[in-house]
Amino acid sequence: MDMETTLAPKMTAANVNVFYGDKRAIEDVSIDVSREHVTAFIGPSGCGKSTFLRTLNRMNDTIANARVEGLIELDGEDIYGPAMEVEQLRARVGMVFQKPNPFPKSIYENVAYGPRIHGFAAGKVELDAMVERALVRAGLWEEVKDRLSESGTALSGGQQQRLCIARAIAVDPEVILMDEPCSALDPIATAKIEELIHELRGRYAIVIVTHNMQQAARVSQRTAFFHLGVLVEYGETTEIFTNPRQKRTEDYITGRYG
Repeated sequence: MDMETTLAPKMTAANVNVFYGDKRAIEDVSIDVSREHVTAFIGPSGCGKSTFLRTLNRMNDTIANARVEGLIELDGEDIYGPAMEVEQLRARVGMVFQKPNPFPKSIYENVAYGPRIHGFAAGKVELDAMVERALVRAGLWEEVKDRLSESGTALSGGQQQRLCIARAIAVDPEVILMDEPCSALDPIATAKIEELIHELRGRYAIVIVTHNMQQAARVSQRTAFFHLGVLVEYGETTEIFTNPRQKRTEDYITGRYG
């Protein structure tokens, strides 16, 4: 029996609709996100992939006229249910944004922030260890270990994005959402982030929104193609790119639009 059939999905979305006021941005999306695979969301800009990503950790809650319908579960628990605390949810489902957004604090304080507010560290020794572990996992420790008191904003763009990933993983989340994490970075920094995604795979369920199809092909094992707020096709990345079932997917992959 293969792994896939034995492990329940980490997150499931069933019949999800997202409205901004009267406008429907996401229409009836159902998808499972597994822990073993990196899942990529692709599609033309404005097709709803980022909007849908944001439903997975309730980032749409911050938008006044946004409304989410349908069921989204994390380990079988309704994330929009009354028992789910949003702060807790966002510790379990971390997010990395398009533009690196380190806090205007030291490198150390950026990473220590989450464990501190959630009370995860018993004291300085434990906090130091958590910060080091997160920076090691984010592939940044060797570059910054002698500069931990310097501002996070003094780092290069690629380093800032890895710092944001370290900040997200410092609280040991179960899922990491990445919204076009490389679109503001140069090719070398992008390659480092992609390498990092490979290394983090399996430790966290990872979902990446990308407009770069080559990137989706390189980093993911599952790909979801969104078009006009609809999930057109979802499957193994190699299948989606070499043998798509839907004409719209094929047209997008072959560059006919988008």
